[in-house]
Amino acid sequence: MFSFITGVSIAEYVRRRRLTSAAFDLKHHHVRVIDVAMKYGYDSPDAFSRAFQSLHGITPSEVYYSDASLRAFPRMTFQFMIKGAVEMEYRIVEKESFTVVGKKENVAMGEGGEFEPMLWEQLETIEKQLKPYDHSSFPGILHISNAKQSNDVTYMIATATDQQATKEFEIFTIPAKTWAVFHAQGPMPEAMLKTWERVYSEWIPMTEYELDEAPEMIRSVEEEVEIWVAIKPNATDRF
Repeated sequence: MFSFITGVSIAEYVRRRRLTSAAFDLKHHHVRVIDVAMKYGYDSPDAFSRAFQSLHGITPSEVYYSDASLRAFPRMTFQFMIKGAVEMEYRIVEKESFTVVGKKENVAMGEGGEFEPMLWEQLETIEKQLKPYDHSSFPGILHISNAKQSNDVTYMIATATDQQATKEFEIFTIPAKTWAVFHAQGPMPEAMLKTWERVYSEWIPMTEYELDEAPEMIRSVEEEVEIWVAIKPNATDRF
């Protein structure tokens, strides 16, 4: 949903911000490429060089002595607007890693961040198939979306489980994270979309948290719909 609002996935946003900061370091400080690569989370100088040249059109080793133009991807901010002082109910959940089982699909994301999985056409059937796997301590159907740097989205209809799955299903592990959980109230899907919008435009800017890298989840339990967003404390030097 971050990508729906901003037009870019979280992974791609973080990648561009890191490469923007890396370009600044290389241009203004006489530093080694390998040190910059490690600083910004790349496993090797080669992987960093490929990503850097893809964005900036120049290799990292050429930056310090070159007058070539570099691309800057500005820090994204969300404007906080007062709209009738409508309160937002939320809770913070520290959750250990857990396993989900379900059906997965890679979906191309549109220019505005929208995507329409074909799995939606099989939703009722998949929910019935997943019922025997439903974990009593974390029940419900999970709609999991994980945006990739290619601007594709891995989408999954799943349920938390501690059972072995048959071959027709995919298994995925959700990492241990801190989650902000919001209850979407009202007619669907309008209430859910409105809640997503308020999370990013109102809640995130006024708290001490920022988004963490993790899949986004919508949890449906009977008639209740919850939005789960991974968060972490604000860093001193935010991307």
